[in-house]
Amino acid sequence: MKTIEIDDDLYQFIASQTQQIGESASDILRRLLIVSLTEAQAPAVPAAKVVTKATSEVIPQPLAQKPVVTTAAAEKSGSVFDFISQQDLSAEQSVVGRFLFILSALSRAHRGDFAQVLEIKGRNRLYFGQSEACLLEAGSSTNPKPIPNTDFWVITNSNTTRKKMMLTEVATKLGYSSAEVERIRDLL
Repeated sequence: MKTIEIDDDLYQFIASQTQQIGESASDILRRLLIVSLTEAQAPAVPAAKVVTKATSEVIPQPLAQKPVVTTAAAEKSGSVFDFISQQDLSAEQSVVGRFLFILSALSRAHRGDFAQVLEIKGRNRLYFGQSEACLLEAGSSTNPKPIPNTDFWVITNSNTTRKKMMLTEVATKLGYSSAEVERIRDLL
């Protein structure tokens, strides 16, 4: 493995492009460079226009792309978007408050499947647990908080980027399409 020196602003950009927990800088650059090369070589896909009722703004969507549900359980469950209103979300003043609110909504939408969050871990740290003690034992300075209306706890001392990655992992495990995962992540 080679080492290169890069400016701080470039490093921050690379770090902000992280999509999965534990993704290395090499993985991020490889993904970004391959996507850039693929987009440059691929013909443009015509876009359909989707008008949302809430905001009446036009959002271009590729015609060939269809949402994919990866698990049968996700088909039986509701959608997190049925449990989140922009008004409730904006009432949460802090990132931690919004993080807990979104996790709680995901839990309500996927009662039977939400326990899958216990499988989400960092390299050296548990992110979710069934008790405060479990998370305190797993690492120092975790600042565990209960996810409202659930029997689960989550660490909250991580930065916003890490919280977004955790939401990405949760939404993926619960069977959301990549576009829906991005929408959930962007709620934070």
